[in-house]
Amino acid sequence: MLLLRTDPTRPDPSVIRTAAGVLRNGGIVAAPTETVYGLFAHAYREDGCAKVFKAKGRPMDNPLIVHVDTVEMAMAVADIPNDVAEILRRVWPGPITVVVPSRGVVARCVTAGLPTVAVRAPAHPIPLSIIKELGAPIAGPSANKAGRPSPTTAGHVVDDLDGEVDVVIDGGPTFFGVESTIIDVTKRPPVVLRPGPFTVEELEKLFGPVSVPPVARGLAEADVALAPGMKYRHYAPDTVLVIVHFDLAEAVETLRARGLKVAVLCATGKCAEANYVIQMGDDLYEVARNLYKSLRDLDKLGVDIGVVPAIEERGVGLAIMNRLRKASGHREALNKEQLLAML
Repeated sequence: MLLLRTDPTRPDPSVIRTAAGVLRNGGIVAAPTETVYGLFAHAYREDGCAKVFKAKGRPMDNPLIVHVDTVEMAMAVADIPNDVAEILRRVWPGPITVVVPSRGVVARCVTAGLPTVAVRAPAHPIPLSIIKELGAPIAGPSANKAGRPSPTTAGHVVDDLDGEVDVVIDGGPTFFGVESTIIDVTKRPPVVLRPGPFTVEELEKLFGPVSVPPVARGLAEADVALAPGMKYRHYAPDTVLVIVHFDLAEAVETLRARGLKVAVLCATGKCAEANYVIQMGDDLYEVARNLYKSLRDLDKLGVDIGVVPAIEERGVGLAIMNRLRKASGHREALNKEQLLAML
């Protein structure tokens, strides 16, 4: 595995050429985006796509996202309605992915054999430069082992995928810290499949009313994964994690009275004394940026259980709760009795 470091705002041309050459020859490259680190293959190569699935241990029915640098490149791989294309010209590059009918030109494993494809233009100079150098779209998921918390630093990528990736580009920490918003525009009204930095409130200003089903809130799993994050275990630490909807101090006291070593993940001012305390941030965007790092840090503490306060599901809070529900295995305690029942 080759680890290359570069300035994320002004990528080294030699690093970009190396990455593009690896992708062109069917290899795989991990690189930062504005959301999390992605694990990329040439979107047209079945062999590169297959290596992504193998490295991650990813189920083959879980599609990838095609990353492009322009709306025009997106239209070469997908059938995008004119009204949607005009919206994308306003919001791309950015953390919003659209699910649209596929033209069938990308590798079959990219779409998991579905008639639709998920497409976005990342707002980060490194992947945009790679796409431009390659002259073709790249496809990938987050650069971590399937089920693990997504990587927001190159170190996280190396921890999970050392020796299984041809090139890792270290461009420093990512900005948003949670994956892009995914919206299915083949439906009317459009359906949010995965919440992210681009909030439901912002989506409605662009698309009008949108549907937010239980799967987008992390309350259910999809039968068919139309896009990443809809099915299977995701974002999970090895340590047991519980979302607490009642007094955090009471929850910690209850757990410690049972002889458990407890860590608290503090968010937006909600905290309590515990064996260990992990500060995620004072505002929702800071919490989102630190979420996956905090889940990885939880596993380093050697505690019996981690507790995290429930987040109000407005703005980016919806994306945070989606990830926490999946990370916790849907363990949510509304009161002390429910918490005790989980032990």
